[in-house]
Order: sequence, then structure tokens, then C-alpha cells
Amino acid sequence: MRILEVGCGAGNTMFPLLSANQNPNFHIHGSDFSKTSIALIQDQPLYKTHNPQHVSASVWDLGNDSDSLPPGVGENSIDIVILIFVFSALHPNQWRHAVHNITRCLKKGGKVLFRDYGRGDLAQVRFKKGRFLEDNFYVRGDGTRVYFFEEEELKDVFKDSFQILNIGVDRRMLVNRARKLKMYRCWIQGLFIMGDEQDVEEAVKIVDAQGHLPVWMRNKEDAIISGPVEA
Repeated sequence: MRILEVGCGAGNTMFPLLSANQNPNFHIHGSDFSKTSIALIQDQPLYKTHNPQHVSASVWDLGNDSDSLPPGVGENSIDIVILIFVFSALHPNQWRHAVHNITRCLKKGGKVLFRDYGRGDLAQVRFKKGRFLEDNFYVRGDGTRVYFFEEEELKDVFKDSFQILNIGVDRRMLVNRARKLKMYRCWIQGLFIMGDEQDVEEAVKIVDAQGHLPVWMRNKEDAIISGPVEA
């Protein structure tokens, strides 16, 4: 099992996976645009203990148009690509390049686990006018950018290269009781597979075997997945 996390940051996903791993053939590679983030990851004791057998990391620009892959990652060598709050940092004209780069990394039947900001999320509502770049695209105070997606946009970006097993909106109300504030969050989550109908059927069997679907994956009329749901 080979996993690639793009936009790995400080390793908040990588290191828990690495700690929980019991598979001797497991390997996770973290890539990030930031040299500082990769340096922090490579300096961690857990990284030093398991590198290079189970973990590696390198600087990489997901949206590059030069067909470069993350250093240390071979073409068609990855089983799962994790994209958590990273696609939104790209300019919309980089999306197609990013998807192309991901497909070059993945094996046939490989999966993409996607999570990012949805249209109308609290973070979007809070942006001032001076932070506006384009429609639904903003720049933060630290210079990083963020886009807020709708389902149809993501479907359109991924549909030519992937089977969309499911895509949905996760809406949550978080309450800060101390400050008596209600915060409305909106995230887009998706499960995509690079393969044919047989690969999709295999993936559906795996999800069905879990027993329950997450809230955001339930009762989607356009979903391929139709496994059991909680009452």
C-alpha cells in the first residue's frame, strides 16, 4: 500500500497513519509546496525512525504544468492520493494540470480522497472585500489563496480522468459555548477512482463492508455507492 498526501503541511495526517500502520509493505510520501513544511516533517523523530522504508517527503508543486512528479514517487506507483484542503490553494487555471499530475502518480484502480472548502463556508463569509481575487477565490493575510467549491465544479474537473464514486457536502454547525457563537462550516468531500467499472465495483464492495456510510455520502441520487446507511 503506497499513499501520497499532497499538501501534507506539518504531517497532521501522515504521522497518525504512520503510527497506526501494521503493514510491513506500507509507505506514505508527503509532498508540499513549502520547503519549510517538508523540513519540519523530515526533522521529526517518527520520520527519522521510519525513513526510508515507510515514509518519505519532498517539495512539489501540485499544479505544475511541466509534468514533474514528486521526487521519490514513480509514475503509476501510488494506490491512494490524499487531497485535504490543498486543491483550493490552486488558481482555477491550474486545476487541470493538477488532475493530470495526480493521474500520472496513481496506479490503475487508484483512489483520490478529497476534502476542501465548500461554497458559503464560514471562512468565505468572513473575508473582507480587499481579499477578493476572483469569483469565490480569495487571498489570506499570509499570502496563501483559497477557493470555495461547488459540487458541479469538482465533478467537471475530475470526470474526464476519474470515476466519481461519490461527492457530497458536509455541513456542520459548531458552537463556541464560551463566546456564545454559532459557526456554520461547509466542506466538500469526494471519493474518486481512476479505473473502469470493475475497479468501481471493487471499491463499492470495500465501502459496503464498512457497515455504515458517512453522513455526507448518504442518500445521494447521483452516487454510484449505495451501501447500507445508519437509521
